[in-house]
Amino acid sequence: MKNITPPQPINPEIEKDVFEAFMELVRILRNECPWDKKQTNKSIAHLTIEESYEIMDAIDNEDDNELAKELGDVLLHVLLHSVIAEQRGAFSITDVINSVHEKMIHRHPHVFSDTKVDSEEDVVKNWELLKKSEGKKSALDGVPKGLPALLKAERMQHKAAKVGFDWDDKSDVWDKVFEEIDELKEMIEAGDKERMTDEFGDVIFSLVNAARHEKIVAEEALHFTNNKFIHRFQYIEKRAAELGKSLEDMSLQEMDVLWDEAKKY
Repeated sequence: MKNITPPQPINPEIEKDVFEAFMELVRILRNECPWDKKQTNKSIAHLTIEESYEIMDAIDNEDDNELAKELGDVLLHVLLHSVIAEQRGAFSITDVINSVHEKMIHRHPHVFSDTKVDSEEDVVKNWELLKKSEGKKSALDGVPKGLPALLKAERMQHKAAKVGFDWDDKSDVWDKVFEEIDELKEMIEAGDKERMTDEFGDVIFSLVNAARHEKIVAEEALHFTNNKFIHRFQYIEKRAAELGKSLEDMSLQEMDVLWDEAKKY
C-alpha cells in the first residue's frame, strides 16, 4: 500500500494556504482514490447540479452551518472538474479563475473604468450589451439547456425583456394568463390531448412571466410549495399513525381534517 503524504495543515488565517491545501487534497484523491480516478466531467455533472440544489435547501432553511458545508461541496466539484480537465490537457484551475476574473472586470466598467450608471437597471443593460460584444449571437444565448423548465422560462423571458420584448403593463401580463387558461379549457372540452399539452405549457409559461413581473422567481416559489406539501403530508402520516390508522384506510375527508391541522404548524 502506498504511503501518501497528507496535505499540509490549513492555516485558516491565510486564504491562499487554504485554497492550495484543498487543491492538493483534490489532486491526491484524483490520483489515489479508485472512485475519484474513474470519474469524468460528464459522470459527475449531475452530482454538481445536486450539490447546487442542496445549497438552495440550506438557504431556505436559514441554516448557515449547512450552507457553509454545501458551498464547500460545490467548491470540491469545481476543483475536481478542473483537475479532471487539467489531466486531459483541456484547462487548469488557473484558467478557470483567470477567465472569470477577466470577465468580471470587463463586465463591470462602472467599477473598474469610467462608465457611469445610475441604477441597478443600468448595470443589467450594460451587462447584456457587453455579453453581445463578446460574441453572443442571440439575446437568448447563455441560457443553459439543462436548467429546470421553470427557471429556464424565467431566464429566457428576462433576456428577451432586456431587448424590449416584454409587456409594458402588468395588467396585460395577467390578461395573457387568463387568456391561456381559457384556451386550455377549450382543448380540455374538445378532448384534444396534444393541444391540451401545448396549451398547458403556455399557461405555465405565462404564469412564470407574471411571476417575473411581480418580482417572484417561479422556480423558488414552486420549490417552497413543494417543501410545504412535504411538511404537511408527513404531518398527516404522523398523526394517522398516532391515531392507529394508515392513510390507505382513511377517507379523503379524514385526511383533509389533518391537512387543516398541519397548516397551523
